[in-house]
Amino acid sequence: MTMRRWDVGGDLSVARIGYGAMKLTGWPRGDRPGRETALAVLRRAVELGVNHIDTSNYYARDGVAANDLIREALHPYPDDLVIVTKVGALVEGSDVALPAHEMTGLTPGNLRRAVEANLRTLGVSRLDVVNLRMGDRGRGHIPLTGPLETLLALRDEGLIRHLGVSNVTAAEFAQAREIAPIACVQNHYNLARRQDDPLVDACAAAGIAYVPYFPVGGFRPITAERLHAVAARHGATAPQVALAWLLARSPNVLPIPGTGSLDHLEENVAAGELRLSEEDLADLAA
Repeated sequence: MTMRRWDVGGDLSVARIGYGAMKLTGWPRGDRPGRETALAVLRRAVELGVNHIDTSNYYARDGVAANDLIREALHPYPDDLVIVTKVGALVEGSDVALPAHEMTGLTPGNLRRAVEANLRTLGVSRLDVVNLRMGDRGRGHIPLTGPLETLLALRDEGLIRHLGVSNVTAAEFAQAREIAPIACVQNHYNLARRQDDPLVDACAAAGIAYVPYFPVGGFRPITAERLHAVAARHGATAPQVALAWLLARSPNVLPIPGTGSLDHLEENVAAGELRLSEEDLADLAA
């Protein structure tokens, strides 16, 4: 299978369908697969040509951590594997339950601690991409200037290869680009949630990857009559059509569907071969 590709940061060539590791841990809520299944999913993803894995040190619950699973399954890592992590107001997985005023991950000291924790748990000396995640629950408006400058300094130390931003507005994206080279934007975007259309286009014009999280709806999968109608025409599933729509949206869009199921993993990757017609795209836009 030959997968369409994009160069993140201009030098990290990735298959356009990646893999999000959050669901392997059941963080922050929900079911998770058994450990052996989780390891098998990661290994099979790489066998299928996936070389972009999204994770974070704070994806951890009840002793199950995404970075630990990735390291156990895949280390020593293939030369072309790109692991993207994120830091933000949360430092540990349990921080999600803290009151907003106690989420202190955006301080210089805690950003360094978060980066070093990702390095240690993944077993690497430099992180391929670190996304600065803004706008976490209850945080209100916090300027990204200071946190991004901290990450830029850590990049200059050699701990990070490329920087990205996550959960940002168009204005924050523009501001971020004035502070540091930005390799990617990771925001909530899918067929049913298209408020970021202008930002997708702005990233494409700048040659910057746009990575939609919850690409098929997240905890509430996208359900729409037109989606299922298009899927029926192709003998595909609704999630496959939702992923194919993202791939057709713009060449810089890199979805990272997560799953704890080997069957769903195979379906997600196979969506890369699905080509939607102009009729399909018109129906989905209706």
